[in-house]
Amino acid sequence: MAQDSSRQAQHSAARLDTLNTIRVFASVSLFGLLVLCVAWELWLAPIRPGGSLLAYKALPLAAPLYGIVRGWRYTYQWSSMLVLFYFVEGVMRGWSERGLSQQLALAEIVLSVVFFACAVAYARLSRPAAP
Repeated sequence: MAQDSSRQAQHSAARLDTLNTIRVFASVSLFGLLVLCVAWELWLAPIRPGGSLLAYKALPLAAPLYGIVRGWRYTYQWSSMLVLFYFVEGVMRGWSERGLSQQLALAEIVLSVVFFACAVAYARLSRPAAP
């Protein structure tokens, strides 16, 4: 009986470590995506010299940031759908543009895929146990 309790405690601790690791990766990739979107449209390779209003595309990424850092399951669930728009933009711009913009689009794809994978994994692993 004590051995089962010990195994459950180890499993629970390992699960918490996994969730924390996923949370860190999700937070970093989301913040990186937000910074990338702003920097891309204002300084790195804006559509118009001096920046463009496309920098506002980063605003929706700020909405889930607090919940992701805090580990709120519901935020992980809905933000996994939000990030798909950034994945699609990265694919489209990676296909249609050349040079620095294409490289930034590839970075956007990578960051959005990392965030999506982390969000789905976190939402799955953090669901309540069945009775």
